[in-house]
Amino acid sequence: MGFLSVYRCLLTVVMLSGAFSDLIDSSVIVWGSNPNDHQTLPDHVENLATIEAGSFINLGLNTSGSIVVWGMNPWDQHSIPEPNEDFTAIAVGNNNCLALKEDSSIVAWGRNNFGQCDLPTPNDDFVAIAVGNGFSMALRSDGSISVWGDNSQNQCDVPEPNNDFIAISAGTRHCLGLRSNGSIYAWGWNHKDQCCIPDPNEDFVAISGGGFHSLGLKSDGSVVAWGLNSDNQCIVPIPNLNFIAISAGYCHSLALRDDGSIAVWGYNGHDLCIVPEPNEGFHAISAGDYHNLGLK
Repeated sequence: MGFLSVYRCLLTVVMLSGAFSDLIDSSVIVWGSNPNDHQTLPDHVENLATIEAGSFINLGLNTSGSIVVWGMNPWDQHSIPEPNEDFTAIAVGNNNCLALKEDSSIVAWGRNNFGQCDLPTPNDDFVAIAVGNGFSMALRSDGSISVWGDNSQNQCDVPEPNNDFIAISAGTRHCLGLRSNGSIYAWGWNHKDQCCIPDPNEDFVAISGGGFHSLGLKSDGSVVAWGLNSDNQCIVPIPNLNFIAISAGYCHSLALRDDGSIAVWGYNGHDLCIVPEPNEGFHAISAGDYHNLGLK
């Protein structure tokens, strides 16, 4: 089985099974901007399986399938719909949150000024979720993508054919979709070429949309970056190899190596690019606008 096929199988297992029982006693490391202590971890954050950083809010998925939230709360993002259980995936953007249930349905909460919390029907058969600035994305098991909410930059208009996608990611106002053949489709706001995937558009296994740039992870463990490069967020550190996960922030980029260390590059205000020591033992990462999360 090829690397891409293995990746697709692993993605399906993680999204559908909620098999997090072996990930216990995990600790979250937070660094970057922290005005008014809104990124400071609450006491009850423990035993997390995965993490997601938004603009001013963070989500953590507990190994038991419940969600914890911390950060600012201007749009009731802390009000997780009940029952807070049986979740398998989480996503957070500028002002709203999504969570995927074991039964493949989606729960949404937070700000809804563009209808980004108005879920598509039927609300079932979903395997992945993503949130941008005022819009939401979801991937169904048949490989089709749904996007809803703010469509000011045509980010809700999924390119045809809308099939054979295996992963999705939302930037500020652009969308990325990864097909099973390893190619990337991008649509929405493209004023900084964040939707112009570099050639060769092949052999990708993961994607991440940032503020005005995008990241793609190749099957050989290298990272490709494109779009706005105002703070060198598209200049991947050398050696560009052995990466296993990526996450694009507003003007910076994160990547996780197979040895459990994190590489960060781009805008370094608030010490965004300075990973707290020891830089080791990480198994998940997530970039917010001006802060980062790492899960040990």
